[in-house]
Amino acid sequence: MRPPPPERPQQEGRVRFGGDRAAVLVPRKHLSGPVPWVIAIMITLTVIAAAGGLALGNLANTARGELSGAVTVQIVEANAILREEQVDAARQLLTQDPAVESLRAVPQDELDQLLEPWLGTGDAGNAIPIPALIDVQLRRAASDAEVARLQTLLEQTAPAARVDAQSHWLQPVYSALSAMQYLALALIVLLMLTSLAAVWLAARSSFTNHRDTVEIVHLLGGTDQQIARIFQRSVAIDAALGGTVGLALGAAATWLIARQFAGLESGMVSSGSLSTIDWLLIALIPLMGVGIAMLTARITVTTALRRML
Repeated sequence: MRPPPPERPQQEGRVRFGGDRAAVLVPRKHLSGPVPWVIAIMITLTVIAAAGGLALGNLANTARGELSGAVTVQIVEANAILREEQVDAARQLLTQDPAVESLRAVPQDELDQLLEPWLGTGDAGNAIPIPALIDVQLRRAASDAEVARLQTLLEQTAPAARVDAQSHWLQPVYSALSAMQYLALALIVLLMLTSLAAVWLAARSSFTNHRDTVEIVHLLGGTDQQIARIFQRSVAIDAALGGTVGLALGAAATWLIARQFAGLESGMVSSGSLSTIDWLLIALIPLMGVGIAMLTARITVTTALRRML
């Protein structure tokens, strides 16, 4: 008979240590500490800031796309008869130009409605000469060279014509939208740093409170990575709970704000609505928050273990 095989001695650090059995070494209650609530508040503000930045980006892109080939021709002539003659001459000449896709002479009634807040509803239009306007849509972008070409084209038949690209008028608006987008991005970065600081403080505090337990686990063969995984799991649960609450609150606030802007019934405002891809990006914010929180907790605990040993 063969003798029984010798038992293999357990190697230090090779015992499986993790899961629910390891998690009980760090007692915790759901939503008991400040971390879930801090993360919920930060995720809520981050969702609102991200939604605002994405909406501003959609608004700016739509406006640039619609007005890239838009040109306005002003007939600056005090004499009403000469003004009408030059308008007709400019319309005929622009209609024959191959670069022009469409044009429309703005009616006088529409101009009066635009100027009503400043000139009133009286006969101010007859007392003050108002330039005639022709909206022109080009087949290509209204570059400076294209505007100069149209200006030269109208010099003979309509000497009082002034050609301007509509995108030039809205350049200050584009700059303001870009500044607000950068502001939203800066706010997101600050909120992320605040969340990292909260997780770091919570992980440090939890590690200090369970320092004796950590030393015993080390003596029993637990590695630094296994111990860090315990605290990492605790922080992940808190971050997931806080992220879910924050996403719900942020999405609800964004929806309410969108409803308020939709009530303005403005075409420019409606072009800044969020698309399906935008909502998917917003839904990824809590997942990113959980991942960053877990990484922060792991680095914090691992660094503390190296200093302790």
